[in-house]
Amino acid sequence: MPELPEVNTVAKVFRKTVLNNPIAKVEVYDSKILRRDTPDVFAQAIERQSFIDTYRHGKYFFAELDSGKHVLFHLGMTGDIHYYHHEDERPKYVRFEIFFADGLILGYEDLRKFSQILIVPNLKEYLEETRLGPDALRIGKEAFLKLFAERKTPLKAILMNQQLVAGIGNLYADEICYQARLHPGSTAGALKKKELETIFEKMKSILKLACRKNAYYRVYPKNWFWEWRKVGNKIPKIGVVKKTNIGGRTTFFVDKYQKLIR
Repeated sequence: MPELPEVNTVAKVFRKTVLNNPIAKVEVYDSKILRRDTPDVFAQAIERQSFIDTYRHGKYFFAELDSGKHVLFHLGMTGDIHYYHHEDERPKYVRFEIFFADGLILGYEDLRKFSQILIVPNLKEYLEETRLGPDALRIGKEAFLKLFAERKTPLKAILMNQQLVAGIGNLYADEICYQARLHPGSTAGALKKKELETIFEKMKSILKLACRKNAYYRVYPKNWFWEWRKVGNKIPKIGVVKKTNIGGRTTFFVDKYQKLIR
């Protein structure tokens, strides 16, 4: 599932590709991912407009129109945006297309159709309604540390709770815990300030680097957990990768190397 760095990359390419390009028409081929708009309402809100800006909050990417409305692109598990100039280049699972005046086509592809695409009349009100926590790249240290106070839930569950801090999913949560050398099942409220500060610093550095690398996993550092995240893998001079379940999510860790705190 796309997490903050992947969504950030999609937003970055979107900005470079389509801003201020007039929209000629919209064609919806599968309305399931339009969570509250009919195809006609969706198309009418976008046609004869231009995208003028973007905003990302956690895993949510918003594209602003001339009208002041926004289009939410929440990628779900398999959502992605493609750009091309000929309809015969259309990817197999494109659910709608936006045709621009200069001939460019934006095709939104989603194999499993878990995306959320909708027109947002007021961005501030929508973010309040969704109750998303602060963005993981924008939250300050003191606010982050307060998230853990007196909580009995596991460390990883805090990191992945989008209403506490937005943007971190399963893969990056495991990476943060590994680099902080803390077991993802550690009790949140039992962690000391120094340990929480380490988690905060690792969260920021990991996400920033992943964004700089455009979420392209092949060029991530070789010492990242990403390279080893499979049961039974032996990480030289560190240990063997094991698996458990935390908050309903498959979780990978290295026993003893990552300290379990209760």
